[in-house]
Amino acid sequence: MKANVVILTILASFFFLAAVVYTVWNLLATGQLEIVGSVAILLSAILAAFIGFFLNLVNKSQGGILLPEDRDADIDDADPELGHFSPWSWWPFMIGLGLFLVFLGMAVGFWIIFIGVPFVLIAIVGWTYEYYRGNFAR
Repeated sequence: MKANVVILTILASFFFLAAVVYTVWNLLATGQLEIVGSVAILLSAILAAFIGFFLNLVNKSQGGILLPEDRDADIDDADPELGHFSPWSWWPFMIGLGLFLVFLGMAVGFWIIFIGVPFVLIAIVGWTYEYYRGNFAR
């Protein structure tokens, strides 16, 4: 985790310096302040600093221990079993398709949302109860 904190601190410093250089260069070249690019680069610096600060706090709250990937091991040496995932399931794809219809409805026509929302709800129920029926019932 210490390596991540160092990398994010370097990124935050780089983005902050890039924001200053971009803003000054733009002022010298055009005589006007270009807000969008300056703010975007500055927000990238702030985001990297926030994540680095959070990871540093987490590391300190855990006693500052070195994780296996900070020493000499691979990341998956400390990777616990996080749960059961079904790689053959089509339900995540169906949820994505339903959400696509919902967002398409927001962009194109509101009536498409009425098709997408039931699709999403049916897909969520199907994914939730996938292991209660059929060959994989528990």
